[in-house]
Amino acid sequence: AKWYYYVILGLVDVEANYLVVKAYQYTSITSVMLLDCWSIPSVMLLTYIFLKTKYRYRKIAGVIVCVAGLVMVVFSDVHAGDRSGGSNPRKGDLLVIAGATLYAISNVSEEFLVKNADRVELMSFLGLFGAIISAIQISIVERNELKSIHWTAGAAFPFFGFSLAMFLFYSFVPVLLKMSGSTMLNLSLLTSDMWAVVIRIFAYHEKVDWMYFLAFVAVAVGLIIYSGGDKDDDQSRADVADQGTERSKHFDEEAGFDSLNRGNTVGSSKMGDTSRHDCTTSSGGRETIENMSIGKDMQGKKS
Repeated sequence: AKWYYYVILGLVDVEANYLVVKAYQYTSITSVMLLDCWSIPSVMLLTYIFLKTKYRYRKIAGVIVCVAGLVMVVFSDVHAGDRSGGSNPRKGDLLVIAGATLYAISNVSEEFLVKNADRVELMSFLGLFGAIISAIQISIVERNELKSIHWTAGAAFPFFGFSLAMFLFYSFVPVLLKMSGSTMLNLSLLTSDMWAVVIRIFAYHEKVDWMYFLAFVAVAVGLIIYSGGDKDDDQSRADVADQGTERSKHFDEEAGFDSLNRGNTVGSSKMGDTSRHDCTTSSGGRETIENMSIGKDMQGKKS
């Protein structure tokens, strides 16, 4: 693909991450989790318009089950304390919606490039231009926050862990996009909140609400419903292909029988003509022999 495509994609991807992370400064984590789901219908709409992806009712049902599972998380008692948190909830909500929309544009664009260009090329240029854009943006917009950081081992370790996690995330995303598409990616990302619960339980020894586990099961079931439609479609296509093969074999067998019958008919007619010719020849020979014997008799009588 053209290099400037990757510049635009890098800009969109950087701003999507920036807006969503920035939203935590103004609104609660509950609002971020709920509004971040906007990326799912956005991805489905974009893939339907630009990639001509058609979604069956089973896939739509899987999406609904996944979103219902996340809604359970949002309205569980675990987040009862921070539902009204945030210094400017409206601003934070708008940032999340804008970031989720850019996420959808980025994911759909990456899916197109992965399937039509090259995965290594995508990751190389996205990382290169994304780093340049991030460096320029942070030096302009966040330079005061950057100066206020006291760099210690305790402060640097979370940044290192976040960078490593994002590196691994962006390394595996193109693989999933090529295998299952951007909609499946966004549905799978809904499980990130569930894994956060596991970390809370075992790392921070916090108690969580039982609805978290129910929501985790709902998201997992929704993913299975969504991804199971592909197997059914493949099986139906295979069945159609088998039926077509059987029909062609049937037609070939009928054509073979017809040709065989025609060959037998032609052969029998030829054999009939030959036999008639042989009969005529044999009868003519007998008449010639009889005529010769009659002639001899006549000569004997004359003598």
